[in-house]
Amino acid sequence: MSSSFLSSEEYDERAHQQYNEGNYDAALATLHEGLALYPTAVELHVGVGYARLARDEFAWARRSFEEALVLDPEHEDGLAGLGETLLRFGQADAAKRIFARVRALGYEDDIELMQQIGRALFRDDEFEEALEYFEVAVRQAPDSAEAVALVGYTQHRLSRDDAAAESLRRALKLDAGHVEARIYLGNLLYDRGDFEAALYQLDQTQPEDHWDELGIWRLIELRKSHLRLPDGDPSFEPWEARLAELAPAIDPTDEMLSDLETRFNEQDSREARDQLELFGTLLTELTGERAGEHAHRVEWSDGRGYVGSWEEIVQQMRDASPTAGQRTVQEFMQSEARRGFSLTGMLISSGDAESFLRGCADAGLLRIVH
Repeated sequence: MSSSFLSSEEYDERAHQQYNEGNYDAALATLHEGLALYPTAVELHVGVGYARLARDEFAWARRSFEEALVLDPEHEDGLAGLGETLLRFGQADAAKRIFARVRALGYEDDIELMQQIGRALFRDDEFEEALEYFEVAVRQAPDSAEAVALVGYTQHRLSRDDAAAESLRRALKLDAGHVEARIYLGNLLYDRGDFEAALYQLDQTQPEDHWDELGIWRLIELRKSHLRLPDGDPSFEPWEARLAELAPAIDPTDEMLSDLETRFNEQDSREARDQLELFGTLLTELTGERAGEHAHRVEWSDGRGYVGSWEEIVQQMRDASPTAGQRTVQEFMQSEARRGFSLTGMLISSGDAESFLRGCADAGLLRIVH
């Protein structure tokens, strides 16, 4: 059926539906078809910008947002989209100026827009600024569980854990079914060592609520340790099934390359181990002279060694991991603690660097030399 009789608004609505379904190619085709008929339709240019942004085509997205703003310099969605695109280009200051302009134009009462801007800043690790926009949203809609939860997530990333826990509890009072806030609160309490409270929160979730393995591993461990449930308890079956669903599929080519790399590293490690042991002590002493009592050395079973303060060692370990640029140090510790538990069945704290490393040592994953 031909769509040539659609208005620009109808093209925009159809593209929105396709975008929300994750079909960005179809959304772009619809928007371009609409623009061929309505080249000055601002909403269609803005829609192209967001579709390009979703496909990580940042240069094209920027061009579309700028074309929209030529037609309407005060279009709030166009400004927000341009600001988000500038963040992707590393132009944080310019993006913040554009976001401030959105507020100056009087759009603070647009809760979704404030949350969109806050999320963009959050993804770029601009947590103080993100918190500001989320707090604006809460002031406008104090009964919004989502807005309050976003404040809590950001407070946690700013190491304001007491405030974060309070915000997340408030979000759950507003909406007991806000599972994302409940899982986040459970993990936050776990990291603080409040295991009974963490179990209380995580135990109210269902396997399908989880999109990350960490909360599931922790729930299983807490049920074993606090409820005295044995391995193989039937209640674990749906959780283990969910873990299997979340486990990333292994590409055969990646598996082959990983095997070849492992074999090479094993041979290389054998040749290097003697040299490593030879200068290991000297390296520790030299580092100790610079860092005093804060210098430590840990070694993995394959001979890899790291020297520095506890925090520096964990940072080095994170930087040496395959996903170094994708995770914060805290996320790295949480992921490794989860992996260590799956391998050894032992609880490894991820609350701070020293506890994490000593927990890894207790689990036999590494050796603390000094």
